[in-house]
Amino acid sequence: MDSVAHLLHTPLGRGCSSQMTLDVAKPWLQSYPEGIRPSLPYPDRPLHTLLEQAAAEHGSSTATLFAGRKLTWSEIHRLSGAFGAALRGLGVRPGDRVAIMLPNVPQTVIAYFGALKAGAVVAFCNPLYVERELEHQLKDCGADVLVGLDLLWPRIANVRANTRLRKVITTGLRDFMPGPLRLLLPLLKPDLVGKVPPDPDLLSLRGLLQEYEGQAPEPFPVNPATDVALLQYTGGTTGLSKGAMLTHRNLMANVHQVREWMPGLQPGSERMLCVMPFFHVYGLTVCLHLGALLAATLILVPKFDLKQVLGLIHKERPTLFPGAPPIYVAINHAPDVAKYDLRSIKACISGAAALPVEVQNAFESLTGGKLVEGYGLTEASPVTHCTPIDGKRKAGSIGLPLPDTEIKLVDLETGTESVPAGELGELCIRGPQAMKGYWNRPDETARTIRDGWLYTGDIARMDEDGFTYIVDRAKDMIVASGYNIYPREVEEVLYEHPAIQDAVVVGLPDEYRGQTVKAYLVVKPAASTTAEEVTQFCRERMARYKVPTQIEFRESLPKSMIGKVLRRVLLEEEARRSE
Repeated sequence: MDSVAHLLHTPLGRGCSSQMTLDVAKPWLQSYPEGIRPSLPYPDRPLHTLLEQAAAEHGSSTATLFAGRKLTWSEIHRLSGAFGAALRGLGVRPGDRVAIMLPNVPQTVIAYFGALKAGAVVAFCNPLYVERELEHQLKDCGADVLVGLDLLWPRIANVRANTRLRKVITTGLRDFMPGPLRLLLPLLKPDLVGKVPPDPDLLSLRGLLQEYEGQAPEPFPVNPATDVALLQYTGGTTGLSKGAMLTHRNLMANVHQVREWMPGLQPGSERMLCVMPFFHVYGLTVCLHLGALLAATLILVPKFDLKQVLGLIHKERPTLFPGAPPIYVAINHAPDVAKYDLRSIKACISGAAALPVEVQNAFESLTGGKLVEGYGLTEASPVTHCTPIDGKRKAGSIGLPLPDTEIKLVDLETGTESVPAGELGELCIRGPQAMKGYWNRPDETARTIRDGWLYTGDIARMDEDGFTYIVDRAKDMIVASGYNIYPREVEEVLYEHPAIQDAVVVGLPDEYRGQTVKAYLVVKPAASTTAEEVTQFCRERMARYKVPTQIEFRESLPKSMIGKVLRRVLLEEEARRSE
């Protein structure tokens, strides 16, 4: 062991290195939340047994709540069994890929667990994908069957001939709504009802569930350690999207790691507000998988709408609310937020982007709940770190590694030498949640997984207590006049400005400095400021070379469905301007 940082992350509970001293281990032990086991016994079984256990132990409890209609865990178990039998009837065999292109609706839960019961490998497709992105993913994963929303049929139809798809199964938003609303939706909101033409290879989910009512697929042997449950595609921000192969064990371990981080939760009693989409691995693990493990009520939200979310919190009383910083920002600044009772919320883990301290404090004051920052990546199922819900927290930190998660920081030049506490390095992770590799990309896998360590591409530092701080993505670092500038550091200062609601920083080409800093800002409602005033504010709080030289005010920032600001979209806009 060649650094304090490495020593701190010997996995407790599995035996410490002979070189570890009590003095080094002590700060880590003091920081680790009381009552959380540092090493866990993970159930070595298929992922869909989460649903089977929820149905067996809490079958009459509400599993999903959508548009006023409730389904119990027993009903979800029965319907997913019917769908699994239907897939087998369509020729799907263990290892075949089934694509799912749905928002957060009951059909997503049914199709997901049904596909796993049939032995299929699930590949989620983002409903916002344009045809080029959808075609790439379907061709790459080689899906035989796709379950899609009827509103998305035109896009699916346009790429279908260029893929291996044999069957397309469609479902509508109204399919699992209460009877009266299902009948009235075409009249009240015809734009929410898709039109699908007759086609022998185009099937109805409702029809299949009726045809296979009461059936279930024949069981099949699963090796949780090696059999892939999910092909989770990366965002494609650094090139073509890649499929991370997440095994049953990867995903089962990660949901138990997250569960351990919140030991006070009560199975069968929690209520989860599911705003984060299940087609993203963060929403899948922290909302759907954790919800199934807890047999919680999943309050499904297909698309974030501020007024709807506030109304759901007020009426349905969720206790858990995983989200992303833009969601909490929107709630903090809602003009009529005082009309809603938000005090049911106990705990929120924020992911997908950095959580500014000001946002955290304002949300906790508003709700009385705990909001902490977590960290993860697609390739790690995804959660690796989290700030303790109850216990020590440090501003700007992503917290401590989850149980059984080892981390180290390596030098940015060679990626081989560990760096000591307090210094910057690339964050590397080793644990049961780390992916098997990239689908059909051995070279990419070899670059990302080296000697058993998953290289994240994130620049971080650790302190003597074992708390980790993400400085930035290596690819987002700005080099101006030879100085390294980390966008997150500049953005934290911008968020301190009383008039700024949202901020993002990018590096633009500069003939003299190499790169220069540009900030895109969204001003709070009823507030005002100027570029000159913001510049002076920054000069008083950071070195001159970090201060943005260009400032652009915008109505909004381009973001993904999980709240990540799409820097590449802003850079593409700048490239078009320069042309």
